[in-house]
Amino acid sequence: MGTERRFGLIGGGNMGEALIKGLIQSGQARPEDIIVSDPLAARRSYLQEEYQVAAKDDNKSLVKEAAIIILAVKPQVLDEVLNEIQSVVEPRHLIISIAAGVSLPRIESALPSGTPTIRAMPNTPALALAGATAIAPGKHASEKHLAMARILFEAVGLVVEVAEKNMDAVTALSGSGPAYIFIILEALADAGVLEGLPRDQALLLAAQTILGSAKLVLESGFHPAQLKDRVTSPGGTTISGLMVLEKGGLRGLIMEAVRTAARRSAELGK
Repeated sequence: MGTERRFGLIGGGNMGEALIKGLIQSGQARPEDIIVSDPLAARRSYLQEEYQVAAKDDNKSLVKEAAIIILAVKPQVLDEVLNEIQSVVEPRHLIISIAAGVSLPRIESALPSGTPTIRAMPNTPALALAGATAIAPGKHASEKHLAMARILFEAVGLVVEVAEKNMDAVTALSGSGPAYIFIILEALADAGVLEGLPRDQALLLAAQTILGSAKLVLESGFHPAQLKDRVTSPGGTTISGLMVLEKGGLRGLIMEAVRTAARRSAELGK
């Protein structure tokens, strides 16, 4: 891989590590083609030892040595990072931000005019290489730049291209969504324990049920309602349970949770 495909990750937290792991395991990058920076010495040492990548405490040095720069930092510190690196960003660079809620115009305004930028929103299942990532191109990003972003995020899961105006919805749905699913998973496992199952068995069955259900939607091509109907027999156990969920307003609660999270994402971007 040439220098035009060298990845530099500013931020070595969970998502940064997931991207490193995915790039290496998918064969899209070798350890020597990846540089990561992080302010914590212990984190840098861990990433070096675990993945044999180069690790730095200097963001400007990282930018000079890489071509594809991933800003894997919290939105609260993104402006500081952009101000730090803007003097060393060149036309050859592609800047990819995964900071929730921070718009492309805000990012582009802090970088040299014409800098190709892409905004991305991956989610935490990327840690298991089963993530869902939405990408939105900036005004100077070409099809080649989008292809590079796809290579990066397909290494950790599924990628969808969206209009940037929909990124707050993406943040609320797939970005925050795993937390909603974890609560449902925990509740299913608790219910199994309530009905007499050992905790470890209940959790295993609940997790595999959610995994298998999602996989069935993705691979079958059927609408979730169709798959629900297939497991819902007249007068049976499933319809009895569904009646309770409908009475409790489960659908409305989930929709309101996503709406509230989307509004918060928009607030963070201001």
